[in-house]
Amino acid sequence: MLVNDVKLFPLKKIIDERGAVMHMLRSDQPHFQGCGEIYFSLVKHAVVKGWKLHKEISQSMAVPEGTIRIVVYDPRKDSSTFGNFQVIDFGESNYSLVQLPPNVWYAFQAVSDGHAIITNCTTAPHRPDESETLPLDTPLIPFDWSKKIFI
Repeated sequence: MLVNDVKLFPLKKIIDERGAVMHMLRSDQPHFQGCGEIYFSLVKHAVVKGWKLHKEISQSMAVPEGTIRIVVYDPRKDSSTFGNFQVIDFGESNYSLVQLPPNVWYAFQAVSDGHAIITNCTTAPHRPDESETLPLDTPLIPFDWSKKIFI
């Protein structure tokens, strides 16, 4: 299933014998939404981080190392995808930019061996009052993280 306003853009990698250049965002791209903060999140194998919801911030994420499974849940009652989940595996083998709008819940898990690194460009700097978190087993989001499915 899909969630409205969640977008996926393939990213370019330039690889040669010396290494690689991995593109993420450019200010002249039509999907560039601005940059308030960029940070990296290291996720250990099989670890799930989330659930989190940003009230105002949009996010653009790429995974230059490892593979992440992100699960997005749409709680927006006015959305045509209210109650839907979207699951995206992205990283080294599916190098893509995932954009999340405000007001959707998300959590992610490193599904590759070792760890994965997420690069996150947000439209505004972090403010503690701008986001909410829920435990992974919350009854408000009917997703079962106990099913450990790895690629």
